[in-house]
Amino acid sequence: MDFLSKKQKIILGAITIVMLIFIGYYILKKTDSTNYIELETISEDSIVEDNKEEIIDEEIIIHITGEVENEGIIKIKKDARIADVIDEAGGVTNEADLSKINLAYSVKDGQKIYIPNVNDKENEEEYITQEAGDEVIVEGEVKTSKVNINTAKQTELETLSGIGPSIALKIINYREENGEFKTIEDIKNVPGIGDAKFENIKENICVK
Repeated sequence: MDFLSKKQKIILGAITIVMLIFIGYYILKKTDSTNYIELETISEDSIVEDNKEEIIDEEIIIHITGEVENEGIIKIKKDARIADVIDEAGGVTNEADLSKINLAYSVKDGQKIYIPNVNDKENEEEYITQEAGDEVIVEGEVKTSKVNINTAKQTELETLSGIGPSIALKIINYREENGEFKTIEDIKNVPGIGDAKFENIKENICVK
């Protein structure tokens, strides 16, 4: 027995079609929203990773020695100043002479910074250098020889860390006036070479 008239069947069919259209629209909208959120999350994650890589790339490495609490290698941001490097090294000791250092100097990757001692007399010392130093591989060659302070010429003496032209000349004048150095420690008798400077060069000098 048919309980619905033809008109009622048409209305019921129309309602069913509208509901199906509404449900389909809702499902599609929800799917698009989910995809958008996923894409947005992926995009944000990518930006974070890129920023991390950029920050890592902006780090530089500095070697600091002398009158600081912790000598050694420091990793620091590329636009850092000498004052920042000193802070990273734990600050200076009571024997530091900061009057010879420009704390606002912008450091560069690969530099070596020496913080002088108050007893260092020489004002021409190179406190900031970029040379590799002795006993390292430079351009395919290995430097292993030590500088003989009894026979070295001025240019050879100047290859030592912290020894500039003035101190090199003083070393030569000292040995001419007083004879050869008996031990490497005797070089501390030369004006301008204190304990701190000697510690920096003792591994690279000899008397025979």
